[in-house]
Amino acid sequence: MMTMEGMMDQAVLDDIIRRLLEGKGGKQVQLSEGEIRQLCINARQIFISEPNLLQIKAPIRICGDIHGQYQDLLRVFEYGGYPPDANYLFLGDYVDRGKQSLETICLLLAYKIRYPDRIFLLRGNHEDAKVLCMHGGLSPDLENVNQIKEIERPTEVPDGGLLCDLLWSDPNPNVEGWADSDRGISCTFGADVVAKFLEKNDLDLICRGHQVVEDGYEFFANRKLVTIFSAPNYGGDFDNAGALLSIDEALVCSFEILKPAAPGGNKVPLKKPQKIGTT
Repeated sequence: MMTMEGMMDQAVLDDIIRRLLEGKGGKQVQLSEGEIRQLCINARQIFISEPNLLQIKAPIRICGDIHGQYQDLLRVFEYGGYPPDANYLFLGDYVDRGKQSLETICLLLAYKIRYPDRIFLLRGNHEDAKVLCMHGGLSPDLENVNQIKEIERPTEVPDGGLLCDLLWSDPNPNVEGWADSDRGISCTFGADVVAKFLEKNDLDLICRGHQVVEDGYEFFANRKLVTIFSAPNYGGDFDNAGALLSIDEALVCSFEILKPAAPGGNKVPLKKPQKIGTT
């Protein structure tokens, strides 16, 4: 367990987490400005201390975009287990669009500070044996995963290049090689790019977020890449499910599906029995 000077008292953190978890059903959570500031300061210390490329051991649950849908984040924890009983890797896009972005990021930061070796919050890129995870996608500037270790942090996200692509690029089934993106930033890549990159880096699977997909997960490149999106009924404008990817000790992946909750309700997530082996 990592320790640092000036970190928040565990009893204070536990109280903040308790209050945040009481926010089920849209109940308002009261945190002071000072508490929120301390969460940001303490979490920043931990993030800076971590390398760009983390070796994360399975079993682990991988969660895609949340976008401030706090009630769905609570459903993820209810189904998958609360830290420290379960390990989590979140693929980014925690806030914006949803109505409870502040509660969402505060709970994730509080858990990160309280259990830094049990929960990992992605901005850049993480690797677990044969599975490589990022928020966006591949980059024409990325030849070897070890290049990620050389990215300087903290930093602003540039308008192009490796870091930009890791956060913004998308797979495209209609493309071979690389192509411009309709987003107006970064690029798209074809299945051939995925296959070549995995073979060169001795990997089996790329896991990423960044895009709404109907079933909460969607395969690409002959199941060599999977998109995970964990905000069901995204923004109230989509009829999509959310998904949680679990990887066990044998690196066998399975999906749990979060169906959109009924208005005022809290449906139990439904488990999808599909599994894929990565070894």
